[in-house]
Amino acid sequence: MSEVAQKRHVNSGIDLIEFALVLFFVSVIALISNWAGAGIAPTKALLGMFIIYSMVLVSLVLAKYAPFYLPSVAWISIVSVGLTLPIFPGADWIVSNLQSINFLSLVTPVLAYSGLAISKLEIDTFKKSGFKIVLISILVFTGTFIGSALVANILI
Repeated sequence: MSEVAQKRHVNSGIDLIEFALVLFFVSVIALISNWAGAGIAPTKALLGMFIIYSMVLVSLVLAKYAPFYLPSVAWISIVSVGLTLPIFPGADWIVSNLQSINFLSLVTPVLAYSGLAISKLEIDTFKKSGFKIVLISILVFTGTFIGSALVANILI
């Protein structure tokens, strides 16, 4: 790897301290969401959330210092899948503790934030599209709903 590429990769913009702090607050919000959405007390889900927190931090360290580039999300997938494979020692323990975390409860705050984080460019695009985008959205949502209902009725 050339010196420039290595310097660019190692200084990939990942501030581990900042990410750890933000991830801590996200984990607290996820515990509250898990409690509100799935009814699982934060004390029961704390170990599972700590495991997820640790997996993400290890992945971010790998993303920052690995000798080759992979996006952070790829590292997170590799680490989390690898640690939960049946051939990994302790995978049963990890999986049993992760069962106290409801995935839908984890993604709800993230999706809510992404829905609120609309940029000026997206608003301008929506204004330019006008009623056409609303009409197409209604048709797509209706078609998806009817298609899903048909498949569900056929399979049940």
